Amino acid sequence: MPKERQVPQILDAALVRAWCALSLDALGRAREEIDAINVYPVADGDTGTNLYLTLESAAQAVEAAFAGHEPELPSAAQAARAMAHGALIGARGNSGTILAQLLRGMAEVLAAEDARDTADEPVGPARAAGDARALRRALRRAAESAYEAVAHPVEGTVLTVATAAADGAAGAADDCRSVVRAAYRSARTALEATPRQLAVLGRAGVVDAGGRGLVAVLGALVEACTGERPAPALPGPSGSPGPVGSAEQMAPVGSVESVGSVEECEDGVGGPAYEVIYLLEATDPAVERLRARLDGLGDSLVVVGGDGLWNVHVHVDDAGAAVEAGVEAGRPYRIRITHFGAGDAHTARGGDARPVREPAQRAIVAVVPGEGLAGLYGEAGATTVLARPGEPPASGELVQAIRRAHAREVVLLPNDAELRHTAAAAAEQARTEGVRVALIPTRSAVQGIAALAVHEPGRRFDEDVVSMTSAAGATRYAELAVAERQSWTTAGICQAGDVLGLIDGDVAVIGATPGPDATDTLVETAVTVLDRMLAAGGEMVTLVLGDEVPDRVADLLERHVRDAHLAVDTVVYRGGRHAALLLVGVE
Repeated sequence: MPKERQVPQILDAALVRAWCALSLDALGRAREEIDAINVYPVADGDTGTNLYLTLESAAQAVEAAFAGHEPELPSAAQAARAMAHGALIGARGNSGTILAQLLRGMAEVLAAEDARDTADEPVGPARAAGDARALRRALRRAAESAYEAVAHPVEGTVLTVATAAADGAAGAADDCRSVVRAAYRSARTALEATPRQLAVLGRAGVVDAGGRGLVAVLGALVEACTGERPAPALPGPSGSPGPVGSAEQMAPVGSVESVGSVEECEDGVGGPAYEVIYLLEATDPAVERLRARLDGLGDSLVVVGGDGLWNVHVHVDDAGAAVEAGVEAGRPYRIRITHFGAGDAHTARGGDARPVREPAQRAIVAVVPGEGLAGLYGEAGATTVLARPGEPPASGELVQAIRRAHAREVVLLPNDAELRHTAAAAAEQARTEGVRVALIPTRSAVQGIAALAVHEPGRRFDEDVVSMTSAAGATRYAELAVAERQSWTTAGICQAGDVLGLIDGDVAVIGATPGPDATDTLVETAVTVLDRMLAAGGEMVTLVLGDEVPDRVADLLERHVRDAHLAVDTVVYRGGRHAALLLVGVE
């Protein structure tokens, strides 16, 4: 932000907007530094990146709120709610999820202030004092709500830093500048103490990465309120920024009682293999049941949100079970499953913890069109990016997935012809960062499944890529969809509601508009598609059913293939929500 910008004198929407933009800038500058000290709860080197992406989503939501109110301005509460909502839907990783809840806690207090019409008060000492008191309450509620969201809170983490910020603010004078400066100073002090509270940090000689990110966000709040950028979180010997959390800056490590079980994170080297994150539409009682179930499946459980929308984060060995638990609780979507990599997940737990885990040799990154497929790919070891209807992933999202995979070599499966340029741009960007990336031009998820089936990490990279490319290329693909409007197709004119059979991307069959029993029309169209595809030969048929398609469809299609096409095997998967009605692959 330019130095001559006007600094808001009161707690209003302009201050929230400035804070959000400055936070994004601060996390952008500190991203690599924070990634490098990320050892807890998993040493996967992505905390800084996750925090940045979370704030990026928050900033986009704030700008949308301002645009939506033009020519008027939103209230402080509306801007804060937009910031919190954007962070919630874009939260990444354990740290980003907690940050989203911190922002939500602050927004709750500001919304209550807004309900009392404090914005109508004239600007003066009384208004300034009221805003300062509201800001203190907001910081306190933020810390409390973050503790409530974490299944097993542990001191020496971002939770400790958030509480210290609230404690510092509580003793400040009744003006916003004093409150934010006191909160920042206390947060810095708490951050410097984290290695003495959490042994894994002390052994690695670093401060908590999530706490370091929160200090950056609080520093941005100071700058938004005062126009002055505060001193670095941990200055070097000369007063200039040094390597945050370096061993030279750490006081001797001691032991401090924690509110959670630190030992549970230090009693072994092993840990869950997958990180599972999804948004969830569900009721409060359903979420409480979900918490209990996920707590039994894994660790690092954080569930944030409210008012029917939640962000769920957990580390588990059974990614499919974590997703299924979400399906039972409500409607999960935007599912992201990350495979930590054999042998390096939770390495921070052992006595030989290192600040950054070694990259895996090879990883698969795949775009998938449904939650069920995300679970299937995730169980096969792939890092997945969910393609939502009408919301194809951008190249930056693919680049972040490649970074999350944390491997020297990456095979990228776009699984959509429309993503070929996006995937190529992401691959090129990743190569500039030193990752060897091979882009296999898969045009459907079933081609990606065929490629995964022949993937062998032990082979030379080039040989593995050739084998996977050959398997994908030898797989013809089809899709059943419902026409949204009347239009011309390569098979003739279709009407809105007709079932369409697309083979290799082109409409090949126009089925009738579904009648009372839509299953019959779906099966008839699928049988025609299968017969056309198998006329040229085939050994294996893969069927991926959408969430609304009954199991009877798969039974009827399997029976048809068995009766009409000898020696052809069939395998069936569930694609889940957002998947096509039916995907067909013929190898």
